[in-house]
Amino acid sequence: MDSGNKTAIELLEDLRAQRITATELLEQTIQHAEYVAETYNPFSVKLYNRAREAAAKADELLAQGLGGPLCGLPITIKESQWLAGIPLTNGSRTENNVIPQETSAAVQRLEDAGAVIFAKTTCPEFCLTGTTSSELYGTTTNPWNRERTCGGSSGGAGAAIAAGAGTLSLGGDGGGSIRIPAAFCGIVGFKPSYKAVPREPCNPSWSTIVSYGPMARTVADARLMYSVIAANNDEYAYVDSLHAHAQHPLSLTGQKVIVSEDLGIAPIDDDVRMTFRYIVHQLREAGAEVIYDHPHLPSSVIAWATSAMYDTWSFQKDKAEPLAGLEQGTLDSMTFGASITEDEFNAAEDHREAIHAAYKAMFDRNDCTTFITPTLGVEAFKHTLRHPKYVGSTRITYPWLDWATFMYDANLIGMPACALPMGLGNEGLPLSIQVQGPRGTDAAVLDIAEQLEKIIGWDHSPKDSASEPKTDTDADEANEDEGKGIIHQMKRARDRLLQLRGTPSK
Repeated sequence: MDSGNKTAIELLEDLRAQRITATELLEQTIQHAEYVAETYNPFSVKLYNRAREAAAKADELLAQGLGGPLCGLPITIKESQWLAGIPLTNGSRTENNVIPQETSAAVQRLEDAGAVIFAKTTCPEFCLTGTTSSELYGTTTNPWNRERTCGGSSGGAGAAIAAGAGTLSLGGDGGGSIRIPAAFCGIVGFKPSYKAVPREPCNPSWSTIVSYGPMARTVADARLMYSVIAANNDEYAYVDSLHAHAQHPLSLTGQKVIVSEDLGIAPIDDDVRMTFRYIVHQLREAGAEVIYDHPHLPSSVIAWATSAMYDTWSFQKDKAEPLAGLEQGTLDSMTFGASITEDEFNAAEDHREAIHAAYKAMFDRNDCTTFITPTLGVEAFKHTLRHPKYVGSTRITYPWLDWATFMYDANLIGMPACALPMGLGNEGLPLSIQVQGPRGTDAAVLDIAEQLEKIIGWDHSPKDSASEPKTDTDADEANEDEGKGIIHQMKRARDRLLQLRGTPSK
């Protein structure tokens, strides 16, 4: 049986009906994964022998009609996620000797549900960039076009899923790291509400902004994975809400949705804008009540970068040689983090409350909890670049490289956000739409995303640009700002940062 074009849900049905064994499915997956690895480089660690043992155990359970909801399904997890006894580099040569003795709670939940982890996926060093390239693992490319980036930092996961090397992958999102590769690779990426998915034990940095979440080719598959890794907590009953919505899912008919094509501030290419407008038209045709509004905020990139890099450095500085052996981009980020004063960090943290208040006001004044925007304003750019040169008419430059404006708010205030494909841009690459809601509304966000998926009608079959090579004709190039260092340029933006708090610069 050829399993290549099937969804996770379809494969699990085949496993339960014994149309295929877990061992057979794994071997088919490994065979294809080897081709994908050679072509797009999405894997940091291959765990084939470990996976074969897990598949054999799954077959024993399936033969008895037992096993969890993912029993026998081959999946991948991100390089930065802990798996006991497996090397953990976090994309860095400096972490080559790290072997955790514990498994992350989210990963353990997947294995307890019967999932068969056959590989870990690539990420950039310390997951700090929106592209996936490192001196340790090389560059991971996009299955839609090998000359383009797959996004990051969960770029290996995005490329693997898009190319059909497994149907599910566990990503991590601290500033768009699930949604950026999902957008560029034409798949679904769901960043859950903050703390909806238990992560510990895990790397300590970015603990207040990161969420682990599913990456898949359909919303239904993403929901299935999320139902396994999510947990009720003292604030929200995430699993109970999923069960309730399974009985009575939201419909677009009569549903209020707030839409914004650019947040009033975000740079965006014309093809993204026009495709988004067409989807909004389809929303109306499906019976939704469309409301045009946005939070009326400046870009949150300053607050995000300040909080994230201060936090990154606060843990890195305790190492014996904190800057030794780091790649230049990472070194620049660490140097910036080290330069941030406590007052500047507090200003950025205080701005989270302003973001939260603005979103609450937007939802309240419209009596609505669904907010839809583009995911990114641009198609995947060349993998030789760390950021696009232009988005729309806006030149992307230091100090803030603000090309992912739609990403940061969800991380800073813990909202759920689901990215899904909405069409192809002028260069034949995927464009993406994002559904968000207040913290705790994960089930509703997934409902609306699935309804959107139906009216868009996206082809979720695996993609493979190697079968028909697509080569950009322009000469290879690098960003003009690369190699100059970030820190001296960041200092020019001190006044903007302190204005968030109303503090005069010194």
